Amino acid sequence: MRKIVATLIAGLFAASAFAQTADTKAEAKAAETVAKADAKQEKKAAKADAKVAKANAEAKEDVAEAKADAAKDKAKAKKDATEKKAEAKADKAEAKADGMTTANAHK
Repeated sequence: MRKIVATLIAGLFAASAFAQTADTKAEAKAAETVAKADAKQEKKAAKADAKVAKANAEAKEDVAEAKADAAKDKAKAKKDATEKKAEAKADKAEAKADGMTTANAHK
């Protein structure tokens, strides 16, 4: 009877040790799968963040370029306006001079 009880107890210990080992392997495999999935997700997130950063950089570059173009156009318009004013002033002075010359010629 003692041998039978000892054998049953030994069998229970062996079964529990085997069950724990199998469970540990399954847990390790599950943890590995989860780790791979997490790494994959992080990689996708990093890629998406990089795309967003690139798009933001391109947008900022476009805005800067547009501002530079606007400043250039404004400077050109100001120059053109100044030239037109100078021409108008010269024409007015010329007309005034012609008017005086004509007035002096009639006297």
